[in-house]
Amino acid sequence: MLPSTVFRTSRRVRPSCVAVVLLAAVGCATPRPGINAFQGLVPGCYDRSTQPHTSVVDTHLHLRPFGGPPVPFDEVMRYLRETGVIFVNIYGIGQMLPVGSPCTYYLDCPGTPVTPTLKNDFANASNLLANDPSDIHVTLAMTFPDLAHPETILAGMDLLETEYPGMFRWMGEVNLVKQALFENGHEPVPLARIAQWEPVMRRLRERDIPIAIHSDLGSDEEPTRYLPLIREVLDLYPDNKVVWMHMGLSLELTTMPAADHIRLMKSMLDRYPNLMLDIAWRIIDDNYFSKEENQPLYVDFLNEYSDRILPGTDFLASSNKDFEVYRNELEATSRINRFLDDEAFRNIALGENYFRLIGPNPQYTALPVCGAGGEGGSE
Repeated sequence: MLPSTVFRTSRRVRPSCVAVVLLAAVGCATPRPGINAFQGLVPGCYDRSTQPHTSVVDTHLHLRPFGGPPVPFDEVMRYLRETGVIFVNIYGIGQMLPVGSPCTYYLDCPGTPVTPTLKNDFANASNLLANDPSDIHVTLAMTFPDLAHPETILAGMDLLETEYPGMFRWMGEVNLVKQALFENGHEPVPLARIAQWEPVMRRLRERDIPIAIHSDLGSDEEPTRYLPLIREVLDLYPDNKVVWMHMGLSLELTTMPAADHIRLMKSMLDRYPNLMLDIAWRIIDDNYFSKEENQPLYVDFLNEYSDRILPGTDFLASSNKDFEVYRNELEATSRINRFLDDEAFRNIALGENYFRLIGPNPQYTALPVCGAGGEGGSE
């Protein structure tokens, strides 16, 4: 298994074909098919032996930071083109640091509150209207909802629909419980408050809009402390399309045994047919997928439940990030793809799950896998 550092290169040095397997632009691999291939306009299949193992879809990308200036919209679109990402969910950030704060990231400012806002959703919609790329399919996400105050959410949805009709087809990332924000005024949503979401969840069902929820499982000391919260959501709203961000993992939970975590994920997926799991954020690979004793367990799990998994980077486009950071994040979060069987690779890395979730959308379908597979593919 290659360590993460293998893929770090200097910006001034042209990456080698050994170090960078995802960039077709440097001549290391057969160029990735364009969006026309996923519309069925160009016949063919995806050859895992010559084409990148990185995902063609990034379902979890934040184009707005918690504070400070963002990376310009068109520059992030360039990052996607240069790494072969064709489909993307663009999130804002639903909670921002105060105007004038010197911080771009909440962890750098403990004690400073982050508060819900519509600002980033408006900014993303405006930027998309001005710079809508023809070669990248973009899905806009509503990130403003404050789940602890559900009575405010429908008004915000109505406002976005009035200003940008039909543009927002996703909700999230919204926080049910996020321990990393505790120092910035965030608290877990009270269990009893979840029943008050009914008008919002009904609206989402009516419009066939998925909701992507950040809900930490717990901490190293109490691994499943917050599990009742996400279970309450799924018990009360079984007909909603729910995406559980990061499979419940976080920097506060890095030592849960893989077998225990996988057993829990299986039980949740078996119990709730409309639940999907998001494997975005490199902490999952760094702390779980890439560990030698864990990797076979997670590969087997992803192969078995391959129609329930969504890929993503969780990249945050703050001004201190650049292309090299995005490339590294995409590589880290896609590294597990190499070991998947062909069906799982098609469902996850080539976007079939994503197309099904944002559908019915017959406009796009994942390419079939052809030729020799990767390390986990067929011959």
